[in-house]
Amino acid sequence: MSRIENLLTAMTLEEKIGQLNMITANYAVTGPIVAGDSTEGIRAGHIGNMLNLWGAEPARRAQRLAVEESRLGIPLLLGFDTVHGQRTIFPIGPAEAGIFDERVWESTARMAAVEAARDGLSMAFAPMIDVARDPRWGRMAEGPGEDPYVASRMAVAKVRGFQGADLAASNAVAATAKHFCAYGAALAGRDYASVDISERTLREVYLPPFEAAVKAGAAAIMPAFNDIAGVPMTAHVALLRDWLRGELGFEGVVVSDYNAIAELMNHGIAGDIAEAAALALKAGVDIDMMANAYTNGLPVALERGLVSMEDIDRSVRRVLRLKERLGLFDDPYGRGVPVPPDARTGVEQRALARDVAHRAVVLLTNNGVLPVSGKVRRVALLGPLADARGDMRGPWYGAGYEKDPVTILEGLMAGLPGVEILHVPGVDIAGGDASGIPDALDAGRSADLVVLAVGEAANMSGEATSRAHPGLPGCQADLVEAVLGLGKPVVVLLSSGRPLMVSSIVERADAVLATWWLGTEAGHAIADVLTGKHNPSGRLSVTWPREVGQVPIFYGERPSGRPANPADHYTSKYLDVPVEPLFPFGHGLSYGRFTLQNLRATPPALPRDGEILVEVDVVNEGTTDGEETVFLFIHDPVASVARPLMELKRFAKARPKPGATKTVRFSLPVAELAFPGLDLKPVVEPGVFEVLVGTSADRQKLLRATVKVFAD
Repeated sequence: MSRIENLLTAMTLEEKIGQLNMITANYAVTGPIVAGDSTEGIRAGHIGNMLNLWGAEPARRAQRLAVEESRLGIPLLLGFDTVHGQRTIFPIGPAEAGIFDERVWESTARMAAVEAARDGLSMAFAPMIDVARDPRWGRMAEGPGEDPYVASRMAVAKVRGFQGADLAASNAVAATAKHFCAYGAALAGRDYASVDISERTLREVYLPPFEAAVKAGAAAIMPAFNDIAGVPMTAHVALLRDWLRGELGFEGVVVSDYNAIAELMNHGIAGDIAEAAALALKAGVDIDMMANAYTNGLPVALERGLVSMEDIDRSVRRVLRLKERLGLFDDPYGRGVPVPPDARTGVEQRALARDVAHRAVVLLTNNGVLPVSGKVRRVALLGPLADARGDMRGPWYGAGYEKDPVTILEGLMAGLPGVEILHVPGVDIAGGDASGIPDALDAGRSADLVVLAVGEAANMSGEATSRAHPGLPGCQADLVEAVLGLGKPVVVLLSSGRPLMVSSIVERADAVLATWWLGTEAGHAIADVLTGKHNPSGRLSVTWPREVGQVPIFYGERPSGRPANPADHYTSKYLDVPVEPLFPFGHGLSYGRFTLQNLRATPPALPRDGEILVEVDVVNEGTTDGEETVFLFIHDPVASVARPLMELKRFAKARPKPGATKTVRFSLPVAELAFPGLDLKPVVEPGVFEVLVGTSADRQKLLRATVKVFAD
């Protein structure tokens, strides 16, 4: 008999339920409930998993209680929200996604896994792969942006990075793909709100990233807080049990989000905690995070016949199997390296953080004021984000060292030696006090260049931070307006977790950059871009609206029977703003000049089991080294179901030297042109397909070719 079966035979009901119970370590990060002393619960076998416990020594002490002082000696699973870094903090999700480089995505997850394992952890509640198309939703800051293909590729890269080649290795942690699913489609962009979308949208947009994560070997899945059309994800049998476990064959662990099982009562589908526990367990949720629903509810549910011992054993097996895969039974203390109290991020980690961060900066506009000219002798650095060390970490900074992040002020002082930096905040991020604006204007008048560091505070994005008006909070807009009136060259740096509604600023500033929150090396990375040490290469992973009334907005919309036409009143448009976004998906400028030429798609006709070769020449017509991102979209203009105007199928980087040409080649199997047909089953329909290649989702600037797929 196997170790797991031997343990199951020896376990009491309380010990079995203990393996399905996850509690927090004395403080809560993600919710309102704070656990008390867990020592006796671990010793009694009533707690089999913990979160928010990090650091080698605390982790070892907790593990020792389970392994050496409980009856069966089953090790703990220790999890933490290592969303965009553990100790070394990398750019937030939309910023990192905008690098469009899977090697980068994997490398940051690998570093995070190494650091998390050193902190004694064995599970990361990441990657966050929710597709998000509404900037009102604060958790857009955690994820990969608006596109399901990007989210899918990011899911694969992150799972590889977190789990490595061997999940039992001392530097590997279990990846938990979250939040399953459609969390980013919350009603009105309001966190935790209901979701009501078609099954087609579910299958085309929100499920593919999770399918990719499962196929990449993700060890765990976390259901989202939301319901879909009245069925909460924590109890969604059709998706958790039938699709995830049945259709995909997922055999890993499903761990609830914080208190989510108990919240089934708030959703109105469970009358008491026993019913809530039964619904979640029957749907396939193995671990109850911080609701005590399984501890308090499963014994009652068992007595009522709502669940069976077989249901409980099934989940216990999955939890024990994960602990076995992680090597916890063989070496429960294999993870965990003590860190000195005054530890800071190391040289190697900082080098990676800086490289990733400056590649994530998006140059939105530039009239030639950047890179900073050597003639500039005095810079006025204004705005509340200029010296905001903590905010540079973003909203979900894990165990990142508080004093580690480099501020924008520090970055510019280091990046512009010999240049006088006049730093005046002017206003607070969100306050109503504008009394500092005159001092900021005085500094601006005496400077050769003004750099405005404005945006959100980090805690204005992330969980439970929906914003109905996602513009510049507080008096920042007044500061910007006043500075723009000086007639000086002005560069605006936007630190945020979402696109901000700043169209009037974009129209007037000399340059605008989306600097998001870049993490540990934020200030140095921004200085690298402003000074030209790094030629900006970041691209937008989300469509940037002009006004909040345009949201949700994304490039992959379906065609209308009455497409927008300014000359025709009865078409799909607005009366007060253009239909087009402020910036399209994929937008981003550089200090060089790249052009795409000579698109080829061959063969011109092929069967459904064929493969399309797409080639395009990228020419560096400038005098600067840099890189261009090339996107391959397709469009099926005539199908049984109206298809999106564009669907992203590939992306790649090209780095031709000045004056040189680089040919980018994409191989695209015809099978990837499939879509859910009228019966929602994948189908490739014969016909003519458009192949669209460009540097963004601006349809007016794309190169076009066609291929014909014929019936077998």
